[in-house]
Amino acid sequence: MSLKRKAVSAATVAAATPLLFALMPAAAANAHGYVSSPASRQAQCAAGTVDCGPIKWEPQSVEGPKGLTSCSGGNSRFAELDDDSKGWEVHPVGSSLDFTWTLTARHATSTWQYYADGQKVAEIDDGGARPAPTVTHNVDLSGHSGPTKVLAVWNIADTANAFYACIDVNVGAA
Repeated sequence: MSLKRKAVSAATVAAATPLLFALMPAAAANAHGYVSSPASRQAQCAAGTVDCGPIKWEPQSVEGPKGLTSCSGGNSRFAELDDDSKGWEVHPVGSSLDFTWTLTARHATSTWQYYADGQKVAEIDDGGARPAPTVTHNVDLSGHSGPTKVLAVWNIADTANAFYACIDVNVGAA
């Protein structure tokens, strides 16, 4: 191959590389965690149950400062998660429910918090422990009935951030 031809090939590869990376979904290095069961709003997006934009490719990335109450964690890229009229699947449940998190990057954890329609219904203190790849908590929802939006929060121990997931349930329908 001539020197000129090698230079053209190298230039072509160099020009195409940024496009290739832009078209690829986010890698696990940027990943963290989300509620996979019952299917959270971002899990429904990833499964294609609801059309949601970029969250489809990274359901584990709904991260924001601790103390927020939005499904998007204040992340404007995932604002669709805050839209209550989007047609989210509603899970019929009894008076208590197991929430299972899928963790793709296992951060030291301060607390896990669960809110039903804005009211804190559970908090689990992990005291800085590093969780397993999946974590399940049983949460008592007996103080609620009918359609209820649950906000699940994973508070990281060594940063100012948390991960957020909303799950739509119908308490007492199971």
